[in-house]
Amino acid sequence: MPGVGAPEEFVRRLRGRIEAFGEAHGSVVVEVELRDGSLHTVSSVEPEPGFGFVTLVPHGDEPVELIVPLGAFAAIRLRPVSEQYPLGFSV
Repeated sequence: MPGVGAPEEFVRRLRGRIEAFGEAHGSVVVEVELRDGSLHTVSSVEPEPGFGFVTLVPHGDEPVELIVPLGAFAAIRLRPVSEQYPLGFSV
């Protein structure tokens, strides 16, 4: 199994944290750091395709989806939207 736990539960709880942060601080920027050192500012995280994997949708002009195992996450950062970080997250 490449990840740990159920992707649906992970995404549900992550969205809950993002919503709570948003209620306290306004719109939210979500940055996902993977174990390979790459950093992605994402517009959404989806529980598909499952089986230990989730789909990250990074901000950008081109349609891109990253399907990664749950075990690939090194960190998830939440920060308020600002001039420096203008891209928000959709729950």
